[in-house]
Amino acid sequence: MFESSVYAKRRNQLKNSISKGLAVILGNPDAPMNYPGNIYPFRQDSSFLYFFGIDQPNFAGVIDFES
Repeated sequence: MFESSVYAKRRNQLKNSISKGLAVILGNPDAPMNYPGNIYPFRQDSSFLYFFGIDQPNFAGVIDFES
């Protein structure tokens, strides 16, 4: 993945466009892509990967736009 500063910049850009509330961005659980019988490895949710860069299952991210 990229350096952590890339993801921090993306989160800050999102924070600058929204002034109130919270964002909860859910990652994917540890399950094969598309259907249980799929032999391909885990695939993280694209939005979670874009903002956090963590390619591990069962994570969630929270952004507080007011702080």
